[in-house]
Amino acid sequence: MDLQTSKIELAKLILNLENPSILQKIKDLIQSQYEDFGEELTKSETEEIEIALNLLDKGSRTSFDDYLKKVS
Repeated sequence: MDLQTSKIELAKLILNLENPSILQKIKDLIQSQYEDFGEELTKSETEEIEIALNLLDKGSRTSFDDYLKKVS
């Protein structure tokens, strides 16, 4: 499985999660990794990530199919 396919599969799993504690653990893990490479991101990329994380915190999510329709 290539990297892009792995990312899509992971996104599908995350989008279907309903357990807030698991979502928080995933968020914490990603943020801990983000701190390592965060300096390499542009200001715009950093802002987009923060917006997305805030939306997830508020329970806002989009089904994977809807996302694909939006970006296609």
